Amino acid sequence: MKNDHAPILTVKNLSKSYHTDGLDVPVLRDISFSVNSGEVIAIMGPSGVGKSTLLNLIGTLDYPDTGEIIYQYVNPFSLPDREIAIFRNKTVGFVFQFHHLLPEFTALENVMIPSIIYHYEPEHAREQAKALLEQVGLGHRIHHRPSALSGGERQRVAVARALINEPLVVLADEPSGNLDSRNSALLIDLILQLNEKESRTFVIATHNSSIAARSHRILILENGTAHFQ
Repeated sequence: MKNDHAPILTVKNLSKSYHTDGLDVPVLRDISFSVNSGEVIAIMGPSGVGKSTLLNLIGTLDYPDTGEIIYQYVNPFSLPDREIAIFRNKTVGFVFQFHHLLPEFTALENVMIPSIIYHYEPEHAREQAKALLEQVGLGHRIHHRPSALSGGERQRVAVARALINEPLVVLADEPSGNLDSRNSALLIDLILQLNEKESRTFVIATHNSSIAARSHRILILENGTAHFQ
């Protein structure tokens, strides 16, 4: 599928190695690609190839050895550490394989947290969170804690939380990995609906061929390098 929007994320010559037992183990080597606004990009490759590492770098959760990551002309790694955290909270949404919801808080409260961190007033955050939970089909479950929600419902809460600050890009790391086939299909449908109706941009590391088949482009990672299929 063709997308005519200008890139909102550009990765330039990105490399990352890890130091293990006195040895440098290269994971990513000189990777370059861009993501357009409104795209769904699937990152695929065998386990251990570096998909999660790449997402962590894009999401500024880890630092590259070399290379740049540019969000609309801003290189977050050029910012002071505190400003990187602020930039990340506003610019990037995260959905992980495990939902990482806080068990003591309700669905509504979990979704509100990133907005409150960003210094929005609690009432503003509450109204945003409620609207997002309704959008993902959980308007009737807003006061339930994670233990009272199904696996699929928890991931929908995680998607709503990722969207609360209206990020440029949502990064998803195996978001359907812990779900059964039915809930996996529902989650994929939700992500694609958000993309189609609101032009939300997603970069998804996945083994799920259904996600890949319905994405705009597929980035293949192999032997530390990357290319579009």
